[in-house]
Amino acid sequence: MSAQVEEIRLDLGHIELAAHLFGPSDGLPVIALHGWLDNANSFARLAPRLRGLRIVALDLAGHGYSGHRPRGAGYALADYAHDVLCAAEQLGWQRFALLGHSLGAIISVQLASALPDRVSHLALIDGLVPPTGSEQDAAERLGLALQAQLRQQGKRKTVYATQEEGVNARMNGMVAVSREAAELLAQRGLMPVAGGYSWLSDSRLTLPSPMRLSQNQAMAFVERVRCPTCLVVAEEGMLARRKPLLERLPFEQVRLPGGHHLHLNDEQGAALVADCFNRFLGFS
Repeated sequence: MSAQVEEIRLDLGHIELAAHLFGPSDGLPVIALHGWLDNANSFARLAPRLRGLRIVALDLAGHGYSGHRPRGAGYALADYAHDVLCAAEQLGWQRFALLGHSLGAIISVQLASALPDRVSHLALIDGLVPPTGSEQDAAERLGLALQAQLRQQGKRKTVYATQEEGVNARMNGMVAVSREAAELLAQRGLMPVAGGYSWLSDSRLTLPSPMRLSQNQAMAFVERVRCPTCLVVAEEGMLARRKPLLERLPFEQVRLPGGHHLHLNDEQGAALVADCFNRFLGFS
């Protein structure tokens, strides 16, 4: 696969998404979906190593160079799935594979289970189902989320005096990444503003979710997936600690050394993930 990358934009009508385009025009169609607060550069190390694929790596709504949802709207998983489906329609892809990391993997599973005829393969990196909640806590969760939305109005985003400070903040965020990974994400995520630099991502992305699926609802999505699926579990990532969940999965699972961003943190991790997915997709 060619290491060349092309910047493209997709006007979906309700929102415009930015994306990176990799690979030969006749390759297997793949839409790549990054994780929470990341962007399309999440696949900068991995995508050039994947063979025989035509990869469109999206900046999800509210991330990177993509548009933000209008005032009053949120970032529900179903809305992300709708965006991906609209992107596929614009690309002319009736059937396509999904490559997802973390949040992107969760979106991929939900879309593949909702419309199994549209998705040919799932390649997942350290992500599967969203955080779940109990039915008894639903009303309280909604109340907390609504209050958080009110507090968010008029709140200013963090401004860093230098690019270095912005990169350091991403390195040491809720999910830590390597310096090289943070610098790659900053290339399309950190912008100059008055007084310094700020991350492009929509501040509403940090708000608590107003609704959560129950454990049974989340697993119902997993159990309805019909396409071949390969899940990479990072040994120091988020899924490795969820042994009961992993034991219930009907998917191929591969454990690889590294943290949650193993495909981005360093070249070795990207190579290991690429070898796994090249074998899974039949291009080894």
